[in-house]
Amino acid sequence: MIGWVIAIGGPPGSGKSTAGRRVAERLELGYHSAGELFRAEAARRSMDLEAFGRYAEAHPEVDRELDLVMQALARPGQVLDGRIQGILCRRNGTPVRSIIVTADAAERVRRVAQRDGQSVAEATERVRAREASERARYAKFYGIDVDREPADLTIDSTHRPPAEVASAIVDFVRAPSAERSE
Repeated sequence: MIGWVIAIGGPPGSGKSTAGRRVAERLELGYHSAGELFRAEAARRSMDLEAFGRYAEAHPEVDRELDLVMQALARPGQVLDGRIQGILCRRNGTPVRSIIVTADAAERVRRVAQRDGQSVAEATERVRAREASERARYAKFYGIDVDREPADLTIDSTHRPPAEVASAIVDFVRAPSAERSE
């Protein structure tokens, strides 16, 4: 049994959700996604992600309720996928291995465009809006600057296939060492 939460964060299109699902499968752990919860709530309110993000900026209860749900799931042997879940686990004293998956901006936009069936121009604008909204909300509601928070592992997925990213995370989790980047 793994004695900590595996929290996987990163910007939109970085591959954090794909990596999180694969890690959970390989290690036979539970998987929970803050992004899926956010999308489901947006759909429930008949809003697209950008509109719901703007709504969340003025309504802190949206993020707080989502993060309360995610943190209630933060138990050893669980994978949490979400930009700030590792940070929140640390702040709450929950044993965590915080992992950031990143990729260069052009690759992230390409992935989002492909995933969501958008043009690159549309995906570029949506990714920028989402990142700005999240950054503003995390700073305002929690005092978090995602770019300054340390991770136990940072992995760049720009030129790595998802299986390789997941393998690097699994290897790290099985034999953790000091902070590092790959």
